[in-house]
Amino acid sequence: MTADPLALNAELERATTRLLATLEDLDLTRPSLCPGWTRGHVVTHLARNADAYVNLLTWARTGVRTPAYASPAARDADIEAGAGRPAEVQRADLAAAATRLATAIDALPAESWSAVVALPSGTEIPAARLVWSRLCEVELHHVDLDAAYRPSDWPEAFSRRILHDPATPRAATLTTPDGTVLLAVADAPTVTGEVHALAAWLTGRSDGTDLTGDRPDLEAWK
Repeated sequence: MTADPLALNAELERATTRLLATLEDLDLTRPSLCPGWTRGHVVTHLARNADAYVNLLTWARTGVRTPAYASPAARDADIEAGAGRPAEVQRADLAAAATRLATAIDALPAESWSAVVALPSGTEIPAARLVWSRLCEVELHHVDLDAAYRPSDWPEAFSRRILHDPATPRAATLTTPDGTVLLAVADAPTVTGEVHALAAWLTGRSDGTDLTGDRPDLEAWK
């Protein structure tokens, strides 16, 4: 499984295409799986998140600190302000923001991928991890739309990367039904399931009832 941002960018483009296809004729006023958010909140968040990542890539390219968002309050205000727009406006906004991000990724010089930037959470990462981070945003929030796209629709490579992501809680040894060990954690219970089901549980997109084993309580996936 490659961590090359340019290789992952092809996966991001495919994930974005799937997301935009789901949004065709979708009622964005209905609740999403994110507490307190409609589907419109999710779509607006994804659009502004793409712009936030453009800011971080600008930081990596120029060396000038360029935060993802002006402030947490500004982020929240932008999402709230955009969530009630007509669906066709939101779809166009997301598509345009995704295009801006793709352009910024393509334009980043090779030496800039090692530059360190800060996510909205404050976590510092090399710019090379931004493509993976955005891919997670797209795939996880696609599920959050509650519009027939499920963790079982995630590409297997994405689910497997989730299991090994540093943000993933190391709370259990993870195995498939045939006994393949996907992740070994010393002195931890064993939880068994399909790869996508394990990834969904670890990221809070499933309660884990489709898994077997003694499931520990998990910290929120970030």
